[in-house]
Amino acid sequence: MHNMDKFDLSILRALERDGSQTNAKLAETIGLSTSQCSRRRAALEKTGVITGYHARLNPDIMGRSLRAVVRINLNSHNKDKAGAFASLVEDSAEIKEAFAVSGDADYVLLIQCKDLNTFANFIHETLLPFPNVGQVKSEIVLRGLK
Repeated sequence: MHNMDKFDLSILRALERDGSQTNAKLAETIGLSTSQCSRRRAALEKTGVITGYHARLNPDIMGRSLRAVVRINLNSHNKDKAGAFASLVEDSAEIKEAFAVSGDADYVLLIQCKDLNTFANFIHETLLPFPNVGQVKSEIVLRGLK
């Protein structure tokens, strides 16, 4: 476990806002020298606090302007069936994020599709026919807040 101080937390907050920042820009933002910032960033990566960097793509420009939250309940919770469902999630380009959750659903999926017709096809041709999927509840995202 990495013992973090206020500078480490500042680095993490800055990288959450923009993970593409150079060490020089990051150092300027949080008030450290570039070499100190670089060492701290490397330590945060090495200890697993920072697990990677990615680009956030604009779904409208990428042709995936319809977003939905889908709640899934499985009929059975044995290890093999849960593993098969996890493989479906991993292999489906429409599923951008997936979470095993507590509460009324077993899984919550964040879906991005071209349009309502594409979304309906994904639900009816991929999710509902999948063995062990018992219930699918969907909510279309009207507007993103954060």
